[in-house]
Amino acid sequence: MANQYKITKKGQYRAKDFDPADTGKFKDRQEAETAMEKNLVRINELQQKLYADGKEGVVFLFQAMDAAGKDGTIRAVLSCLSPQGVTESSFKVPSSTELAHDYLWRIANCLPEKGQIAIFNRSHYEDVLVGKVHKLYENYKWADRIDRDKIIDYRYEDIRNWETYLYHNSIRMVKIFLNVSKEEQAERFLSRLQEEKKNWKFGASDMKEREYWDEYQKAFEDAVNETATSECPWYVVPADHKWYMRWLVSQIIVDTLEEMDPKWPEVDEEDKAEFKQYEEQLIEIVGQSNVKEKKVKDKNIDEKIKDKKNKKTKKEKK
Repeated sequence: MANQYKITKKGQYRAKDFDPADTGKFKDRQEAETAMEKNLVRINELQQKLYADGKEGVVFLFQAMDAAGKDGTIRAVLSCLSPQGVTESSFKVPSSTELAHDYLWRIANCLPEKGQIAIFNRSHYEDVLVGKVHKLYENYKWADRIDRDKIIDYRYEDIRNWETYLYHNSIRMVKIFLNVSKEEQAERFLSRLQEEKKNWKFGASDMKEREYWDEYQKAFEDAVNETATSECPWYVVPADHKWYMRWLVSQIIVDTLEEMDPKWPEVDEEDKAEFKQYEEQLIEIVGQSNVKEKKVKDKNIDEKIKDKKNKKTKKEKK
């Protein structure tokens, strides 16, 4: 299902062909939310294996126009992850220290270790989105040999090469563009103004940036087409319906982790024999009767949980 939104090569993404209001196969919100709950359980299982396996890391990168729902989606979909195996980084206006380095410097410092998941709330793509629309690079300091008219082209080339380098070093980059319509953005801005608890989310700059809507759409289209590869794909996710957007993001994460296919580390026969000795020693300490009693209790608890789930499922079907 997620593959229809997947971009893996140049020229594959044309904004006019991707409907921000698409809801795919789902009839309603409840159906999508039920499917997402199943995905969250699967994501949790796969993350545990990924952490234990320790062979590969992955970055889930989110880019979008204002009010598309990045923060809410990250909370809703990735709250199931264990804190020990995940990091989240948010990239805003570069500091003077960051500007004194190459533009990928601050991003590289936030890459995950093998076995971990990194969440990027905005990313190095800001340089070919905001940076491109407002031509921010014109105010940066450059060596005299740099052709400033080719800065954005250099950026695309650098991104492709860097992400391929990471892939060759066991770090995947999965890029998610939350594609909201101009009309839906206006409604969400209005909601932020009318609901007091949401006022803090709105700023005058939001309306000013909205004036560049067409330029941003072109910048997103160019960035996706110039940097999408089979190893490091883009997903253009419809964002007008939050319930569908969140399910689809959860499906993308499940598909990615399943493709990575993490496995529980195997224990060799020598270790198994040693573990058996430890098990026997611990049984003597705890007492065989206590061990049996615990197993019975655990089995009873599992059966009660299973019964509750079955009853809940029957109610939902009714």
